[in-house]
Amino acid sequence: MKKNKLQELRNRIDKIDTQIVELLKERIEIAKKIGRIKENIGSESFDLIREKEVLNRILNINQGIFPEGALKVIYSEIIKACRSAQEKIKVAYLGPEATFSHIAALNYFGTSAELVPTETILDVFEEVSSERVNFGIVPIENSIEGVVATTLDAIYEYGLKVCGEIYESISHHLMNQTGRLEDIKKILSHPQAIAQCRKWLRKKLPSIPIETVPSTALAAKWAAVDKNVGAIASLVAAKLYHLQIVAKSIEDIKGNSTRFWIIGKTEVPPTGDDKTSLLFSVADRPGALFDVLKCFAQRKINLTKIESRPSKDEPWKYVFFLDCEGHIKDNRIQSCLEEMQNYCLQVIWLGSYPKGQR
Repeated sequence: MKKNKLQELRNRIDKIDTQIVELLKERIEIAKKIGRIKENIGSESFDLIREKEVLNRILNINQGIFPEGALKVIYSEIIKACRSAQEKIKVAYLGPEATFSHIAALNYFGTSAELVPTETILDVFEEVSSERVNFGIVPIENSIEGVVATTLDAIYEYGLKVCGEIYESISHHLMNQTGRLEDIKKILSHPQAIAQCRKWLRKKLPSIPIETVPSTALAAKWAAVDKNVGAIASLVAAKLYHLQIVAKSIEDIKGNSTRFWIIGKTEVPPTGDDKTSLLFSVADRPGALFDVLKCFAQRKINLTKIESRPSKDEPWKYVFFLDCEGHIKDNRIQSCLEEMQNYCLQVIWLGSYPKGQR
């Protein structure tokens, strides 16, 4: 009797799965039609506002019955697959496969996008600037090590727009071919990863030489062909290059995360929960920076980041990068920028985009 009931329930699930697949087939055909209409009217296929609306609507319909985290993942992939059916999106990232940049690109654009690995962060900017890809994804800051200076300098130099952001949790693992600590004669990893694990390395492997490479994934790739090398990289890298974990989560501070920028030539319309990035420079006089910051304070605009960098145009002069809440099309942001012109030598809008979830 129980076996009959079990089979009946399984048959119902099979029927539901068939209905889901049939509806997904119908959904992607409609998405293709929408893509053709967008192409005819010159509209972008990458519509973050619409995608956010769809996801929020699905979560409201669900009312918490199906696990929300899983539902977000499922529907995000459905949305991204349908988007790719309209237009194949190409995205450049700091490669090779299994870097944290690669993981961030997968999580933001989905598995249906064409992901293009590059050797350096500047190569990502080159790919986007030359329009060989639609977007690039680059690290902008780490919660422990701070800003990625190369990215800040490049966004100024290349004149591209910030179109989005995503936060990725970062956990570093020591790996090699055997899984034995005593087999490691040399450690390779990206400079940021090494810096984030320096206490652990000093305590556990004080006499082992450490060398930097352009990415954590490259370190793992090297370890896969040299039994003496230990790599600090992600679990994805360990799986991809068939390595054994020697020690898990060796980062010195837990809760580490990296913020990535999505860069491109697209201006993103307001979503109601946005962030704006700016670059500005001021005259060398007392109170100049105070006058600029007062523009934000008087309008109750929250600043989420401010960073100074040496100017490339003149020695011992500085430019400031600033993130604030709001969109360039918001009235108070517009009036703030207008007043800033009175105190700044230059003001450059780097982009307005939806806030990423930390």
